[in-house]
Amino acid sequence: MIDLKGKSALITGSSKGIGLAIARALHQAGCHVLLNGRTEAPLKQACDSLGAERCSYVVGDVSDPAEAQRIADAARALFGSLDILVCNVGSGASVPPGQETAAEWQRVFATNLWSTTNMVESCRDLITRQTGSILCISSICGNETIPGAPVTYSTAKAALNAFVKGIARPLGKDGIRINAIAPGNILFDGSVWQRKLDENEEAVDQMLQKDVALARLGTPEEIANLTLWLTSDQATFATGQIWTLDGGQTRR
Repeated sequence: MIDLKGKSALITGSSKGIGLAIARALHQAGCHVLLNGRTEAPLKQACDSLGAERCSYVVGDVSDPAEAQRIADAARALFGSLDILVCNVGSGASVPPGQETAAEWQRVFATNLWSTTNMVESCRDLITRQTGSILCISSICGNETIPGAPVTYSTAKAALNAFVKGIARPLGKDGIRINAIAPGNILFDGSVWQRKLDENEEAVDQMLQKDVALARLGTPEEIANLTLWLTSDQATFATGQIWTLDGGQTRR
């Protein structure tokens, strides 16, 4: 049983899906969680679902450096210091391969890379030395070529993986760990896989049988369980790594 009593965590993009599942897992382990998103109503609803005790939220867009700093300042005012930072903001929605534009490259990188680099930079002096941990949500699209995946998204996630590996040594000098999880196909309400199931459940099942060893979609809770371990004292020798959790889809 992982015990995070007395710990503090900031989870970006945590009003639903994977981010909310991570917040719930950390909260259930005793952590005081600070949720973040761009819209107040779903954040309040998410916080209420966890329970008012040890749950707060801050509205803001982490892809904007000034907003990221304001969010970090809110965490400082609430906690004094930060034990865990989870960078979950991201989206695979983009144009089909071969239809990229300069504006689309910028938008997708802002969502999937700057959202993380901004928060790491803003929170670096806030994260507890020697025991602090950062966890980033990447994607298997950043690990290898996934047929049909947007090139913009795959490139941004590959860059995120490179950032995690590259920044691990500078952060390690302060005893701060950083890792990433690269999920495969995760199903939750409002997810791309929910939409695909609604459109053509047979096609999704055929893809799973062909490409995924476990022949099923993953759940946000499974991502949250690995996050809980990686950000706890049970994983104190783990840093600078990309942890793939995809049911055996990727081959590398």
